[in-house]
Amino acid sequence: MLSLLAGTVCFTAETSLCCSHPTSLWHLCRPPLTRLTQPAIFAKETSCECRAPHEKLTVEQARLGTPVDRPVRVYADGIFDLFHSGHARALMQAKNLFPNTYLIVGVCSDELTHKYKGFTVMTEEERYEALRHCRYVDEVVRDAPWTLSQEFLEKHKIDFVAHDDIPYSSAGSEDVYKHIKDAGMFVPTQRTEGISTSDLITRIVRDYDVYARRNLQRGYTAKELNVSYINEKKYRLQNQVDRMKEKVRTVEEKSKHFVYRVEEKSHDLIQKWEEKSREFIGNFLELFGPDGTWKQMFQERSGRMIQAFSPRGSPCSSPPRELSPSRSPSPPSRWAVPRSSPPSSPKGASASISSMSEGDEDEK
Repeated sequence: MLSLLAGTVCFTAETSLCCSHPTSLWHLCRPPLTRLTQPAIFAKETSCECRAPHEKLTVEQARLGTPVDRPVRVYADGIFDLFHSGHARALMQAKNLFPNTYLIVGVCSDELTHKYKGFTVMTEEERYEALRHCRYVDEVVRDAPWTLSQEFLEKHKIDFVAHDDIPYSSAGSEDVYKHIKDAGMFVPTQRTEGISTSDLITRIVRDYDVYARRNLQRGYTAKELNVSYINEKKYRLQNQVDRMKEKVRTVEEKSKHFVYRVEEKSHDLIQKWEEKSREFIGNFLELFGPDGTWKQMFQERSGRMIQAFSPRGSPCSSPPRELSPSRSPSPPSRWAVPRSSPPSSPKGASASISSMSEGDEDEK
């Protein structure tokens, strides 16, 4: 946020000066502002031929915002191997030292770094590009010198040098920034504790086997990793063991999940079975209980069966229906035999038959 505000202030100041002071030398001593959508420029690509007098500034003057006709040019240098947040925070502090700062970052080459400090992980081109894409950097100086000379400071019109205040002993000197401090051009920044390039390399060396196995698994060859034949076989065997362990762990997780689901299902089934059993028992008691529906039905049907099987003349049956008064008994037929008591003897029967035959003959 501070860098964005600083950039806004610089842009506003540039516009106002260019508009209100046509004879201002602002555009002659400062290249265009670096935008966040573009990488920083390289030093050889600039055309900063400043015609304004590049007077010597004090830190107090620069913090007050002077000079008004140009930005304060701050220089910060380093190796910047494995560019990390500690590097970025140091550059952020350098960018925000003054209200109007133009930050120039010098990056040492591989030759100088290997000679005075040691082997790097990233190449110099990779380190240049990493710095170009940092939001706080306005310009990158490639193949920067290990010790800053007066000619280098004048060539790039540097006002101040930003670095942490810890004495940096190198190249036979107890502090390579001693002459900068004596000249009043040094501005200290704070180091970020807990992270450094040496710490990152230490992690890689400590966990070398892990990274070697990982890269072998990703397709790198043993020759590319500088791994011996025996170590390659060992790493590949360890990778197979790890894959097997991962499969076993996956199966265990799946089995746990399956058992958990079975437990949930069994609990639901038991609960549903209890509900259904209570419902079944209730229905059974409603049908077959002491006052159930089945007993009432049985009593009704037994009564109907008794009525069906009982004869009309039986004492259990209902009295005979009386004839309706509207209906009169039909007249007796002439062939009807008068009801009489049954013959008591065969002689009586024969006499009745003979009388019947005589009656027929009289009709004829």
